[in-house]
Amino acid sequence: MSDQLQTADAPTDAPATQAPAHGVVLTGVAADKVQSLLSQEGRDDLRLRVGVQPGGCSGLIYQLYFDERTLDGDLVRDFDGVEVVVDRMSAPYLEGATIDFADTIEKQGFTIDNPNAGSSCACGDSFS
Repeated sequence: MSDQLQTADAPTDAPATQAPAHGVVLTGVAADKVQSLLSQEGRDDLRLRVGVQPGGCSGLIYQLYFDERTLDGDLVRDFDGVEVVVDRMSAPYLEGATIDFADTIEKQGFTIDNPNAGSSCACGDSFS
């Protein structure tokens, strides 16, 4: 949804201004899992927010959570009805990252394959 309002003088066929997109990719499997979780919650007003913050053994940790807000400067991309939001500060660290969902004996949950991560800690929860 755009924060820009059309004025009375603006033509009605003018394209709506959209938030710039980010370089994070959400796989179809991950998008399906997000839609399933949102359906279980009975919410259609939430977006998947992805970010990084200082912490962990290697310096940065991922944040992945549902958010009803869109903040000034957020970058938004839609994947089959699932909006993925990245804040501008996190975008360079996540450029080209792919979010997937694994459901195997070894691993269950969302995974992030990030080409910008030079190294990660042994537990895999943080990167640099």
